[in-house]
Amino acid sequence: MKAIAQRRDAATLEGLVDKVLCHDVRDAGGKVAVEKGARLTAATAKVLLETPWEEIHLLVVEPSDLHEEEAGKRLAAAVVGDGVEVKGYTGGQWTLVATRRGLLKVRREALADVNAMEGVSVFTLFEAQPVEPGETIGQRARFEAALTQKIEWFGGRLLPIHYAGGSARVVADALTALRRDGAEVLIVAGASALDPLDPVFGGLTLLGARMERHGAPAHPGSLLWLAIWDGKAVLGMPTCGMFSQATTFDLALPRILAGERVDNRTLAELGHGGLLSRDVAYRFPPYRTNAARGELE
Repeated sequence: MKAIAQRRDAATLEGLVDKVLCHDVRDAGGKVAVEKGARLTAATAKVLLETPWEEIHLLVVEPSDLHEEEAGKRLAAAVVGDGVEVKGYTGGQWTLVATRRGLLKVRREALADVNAMEGVSVFTLFEAQPVEPGETIGQRARFEAALTQKIEWFGGRLLPIHYAGGSARVVADALTALRRDGAEVLIVAGASALDPLDPVFGGLTLLGARMERHGAPAHPGSLLWLAIWDGKAVLGMPTCGMFSQATTFDLALPRILAGERVDNRTLAELGHGGLLSRDVAYRFPPYRTNAARGELE
């Protein structure tokens, strides 16, 4: 699979068809005209050419590649066991549900092995958890306040936030400046995790960082990512992690700040118990005084 940056002045209807869009494209009114992940047809390519943009990022799908919807369908069919069925596809995910009341059985080692593979995410409720039939096994000021609250709960200090964008070099320079100012952990928000040409990832490449994992087998926060730069973690915060208190970000951050080694396997193991509901609020830090763990603002 190859990623390309398509300039508006060189775009043609024929050249866009069958490519996969890496990010949402909005019309003049700000409404999403074509969604990220769409495999462009003649109709959607025509819509794309009628919207205002200078450059879009696309994936060229090779004959040996599978679109995520079809790949997920096959994966879902492979992992279901007795008493479980595939419910359907929504929001980029295939949902598995119980067909009868009972205790959930999870092959935890196999689950972690699957999730350790690049681009694969399977997440479940906890082993032996009772289930019922049909149960599924911002704004800048607010963002800064929420992130400050999280970091300070651990006794840390949030350095001034850098808003960088536009090019890989600008991102690389911003990250370098933060390290120079003493940052021990770098947190990046706003990157399009599904776009390999996002300037954030280009900046990390310029710095010689190693991408440890793209995506986490848990929800909410499945678009969490982790890179390692000069021995330090660069944690990609999913959008939900900006405001929610109970996401994959809130499971990974405590371990990183405690000095633990967090790598691909660590995140792969989040698949067991990866459906993060209020029932597992005890797993999250009590960021707010007199508020339940995992409670939203």
